Amino acid sequence: MSPDTTAYPPQNRKIGLLFVIVGAVLWGVGGTVSQKLMHHYGADPAWLVTIRLLVAGPLLLLLQFALKDRRQIFGVWKDRRIAPLLLIYGLAGMLAVQYTFIASISYGNAAVATLLQYLAPVVTLLYFLMKQRKAPTRLELTTAALALIGCFMLLTNGSLSSLSVPAPAVIWGLLSAVAAAFYTLAAVPLLRKYDSLVIVGWAMTVGGLALAAIRPPWNSPWPTLDATGYGYLAFVLVFGTTLAFWFYIESLRNLPPQETIVLGSLEPLAAVLTTVVWLHEPFGLWQWGGTVCIIAVVLLMSLRGRA
Repeated sequence: MSPDTTAYPPQNRKIGLLFVIVGAVLWGVGGTVSQKLMHHYGADPAWLVTIRLLVAGPLLLLLQFALKDRRQIFGVWKDRRIAPLLLIYGLAGMLAVQYTFIASISYGNAAVATLLQYLAPVVTLLYFLMKQRKAPTRLELTTAALALIGCFMLLTNGSLSSLSVPAPAVIWGLLSAVAAAFYTLAAVPLLRKYDSLVIVGWAMTVGGLALAAIRPPWNSPWPTLDATGYGYLAFVLVFGTTLAFWFYIESLRNLPPQETIVLGSLEPLAAVLTTVVWLHEPFGLWQWGGTVCIIAVVLLMSLRGRA
């Protein structure tokens, strides 16, 4: 069954389309700019993740304070059922997905890291199939096969003798997909009661504080940034994280979730294009084929959600 688009007025749909497209592109470009900060300016991955979380988290809470129900900001911590879940979500969800993603970029590149993270829907599918002890449907088998083929093409560029990206980048990227699946599933009970800006804002803040306690950013080597480097850092913090998330969430108010998921596929495409065109990373024909396969997985998963 297709989503009921009549529930979304045409003007609102235009706003929703603009928000999801801009948000997805900002997310994708943000990963590539993070790669520039690490590879060119020597930014430490843990330092970058800590700064990213401790800036974006409070900014999202400020958006909640200015635009929505400000009572939720501290009210969530008074909820004895939700507060422990929020702590777990901040550590095992937000911090895990952010660190594994940035680590994958640091060892490889933003294109491969983003595409590997986009295997999260397949991880989620496998989790539910095992939990429910169900046999996969034809569509689910097709999705899993496409994911495996896409991974093979992306990581080997058609050669059985070697990987086209370093093994640590692959390991961190696959861990990022697992973390992203947990991040998505663990958010469900939290978002039933509280606004997304509150949940993600606090999750980022909790994750950033935890990582800062383990790896204090003031003790990490500060990258040698020139004016351009600081511009890149500001882009990652404000546009590639804070605004990207906010725009994506706002799009859900004006578009059916299936359309948001499909248009969100612009994120890996933006990451691939900027990595290849701007950073001049080599990307072979087989890898482009793998990119198409992994994006097709996302599209098939959205079709599965319409059934």
